Amino acid sequence: MNVLELTALLGAGACAAGFVGALTGLGGGVVIVPLLTLGLGVDIRYAVGTALVSVIATSSGAAAAYVKEGFSNLRLGIFFEVATTLGALGGAIVAAWAPTNAIAIVFGLVLLSSAAFSWQRHPAIVRDAPPGPLAVRLKLTGTLPEAGGTRAYAPRKIPLAFGLMGVAGVLSGLLGIGSGAFKVLAMDRVMQLPYKVSTTTSNFMIGVTAAASAGIYVSRGYVDPGLAMPVVLGVLAGAALGTRVLATARAGALRFFFTTVIVVLALEMIVQGWKGTV
Repeated sequence: MNVLELTALLGAGACAAGFVGALTGLGGGVVIVPLLTLGLGVDIRYAVGTALVSVIATSSGAAAAYVKEGFSNLRLGIFFEVATTLGALGGAIVAAWAPTNAIAIVFGLVLLSSAAFSWQRHPAIVRDAPPGPLAVRLKLTGTLPEAGGTRAYAPRKIPLAFGLMGVAGVLSGLLGIGSGAFKVLAMDRVMQLPYKVSTTTSNFMIGVTAAASAGIYVSRGYVDPGLAMPVVLGVLAGAALGTRVLATARAGALRFFFTTVIVVLALEMIVQGWKGTV
């Protein structure tokens, strides 16, 4: 494979990653890391560094459109960035000495757990519960645009979600996945937010989270410009397409798509990590 073919392959794969990242709030790293490690044999630390750069591009490409359309909750995203940024710095430091096959197995297990929790439905009685007092005090409530107008919503269990966001930050720095999977789960499952609000607010947050840990990977030489350039361009194109699709997509379809993608990639990463081929 020559340089031109490799660049084209990376660009196409990154475009798909950007589409998935924008549509589901995952950040694109769940596709980029397996593409580079399993498909092209790249060391997982270089794959994670490249994925973090692509996550920043995904967030930049999708977040602006979501904010303009009124889906993202800016106050909520900024509040949780405190936890995710600190966690991302810790995760990037741990990644320096962790064995690569262990990182691959953790990557797969994290995605499988995300899929299992995301597929569970919310009980109606929980959806109708009153907003958390901390959410009201911090003015974290918001509205979601719908066909007939807007629908109000209010976050719940803010302290628990804040702790989960810290874990999400650690996973971002360690695995390069933008921690979108856990952020979406924290907002969707714990805080009981509408699914589109969860995914779009996650997209708003992941850029800052990834930037915090990407700086450490750059300083250690784990970001290769030859890999990063086509990946970033492809991710931006895919993210732009994903934002157009999300506005009209059904929440149930998004959930099914989210689960299918991460289960397939998770199983492959666990198998290859167990074999020691990553």
